[in-house]
Amino acid sequence: MSGVVLSWSGGKDSALALWAMREELGVEPAALLTTFTEDHDRVSMHAVRRPLLEAQAAAVGVPLARVGIPAVCSNEVYEERMAAALEAPPLAEIEEFAFADLFLEDIRAYREERLAAIGRRATFPIWGRETGALARRFVDAGFAATLVCVDPRQLGPSFAGRAFDADLLRDLPPGVDPCGENGEFHTFVTAGPIFSAPVPVAHGETVERDGFVFHDLLPTH
Repeated sequence: MSGVVLSWSGGKDSALALWAMREELGVEPAALLTTFTEDHDRVSMHAVRRPLLEAQAAAVGVPLARVGIPAVCSNEVYEERMAAALEAPPLAEIEEFAFADLFLEDIRAYREERLAAIGRRATFPIWGRETGALARRFVDAGFAATLVCVDPRQLGPSFAGRAFDADLLRDLPPGVDPCGENGEFHTFVTAGPIFSAPVPVAHGETVERDGFVFHDLLPTH
């Protein structure tokens, strides 16, 4: 087995991990691995439409590997679907899986344990970096992203649909991680130094569903 696959949500931490892999480690992933809800054909948790992820993968020049899961998905079902995907092409020969986690030790341990059990390895290209500095670096480097999901228990619903920029970073309330590492918000990246061209999007509806606030982004041509 050989090669590395990057776990990919379409958000800013994934984009930063890809940037770090290329610029700092000299590593080009063989694929981006994304889970989609089969019921809605959207990225799990972020709820971004599949065509936008496909356009994003094309713009960063890395093939997209998809794993389908039900909208209401137990951990057992998730692990079954993921295990099946890892035993089939194009992932069967991959030995290393990279993740954009920053500081949640329990999540890192879970990933390492599950992969080690099947003889694979987990790596974390941006682990341990100070999230305030990392968020500012993302903005300063020319990345563009939109908040597509907000947890209203941690951050006001009005933040859904906002650009992830210097103004947003100034407006984040105390206690909210600048990278949203505690699940405060999720983003979709449309441009930046890893892109060959921006991904064009239009703004759709903002809705509250299942305890979260989602801002829909629409593909444009």
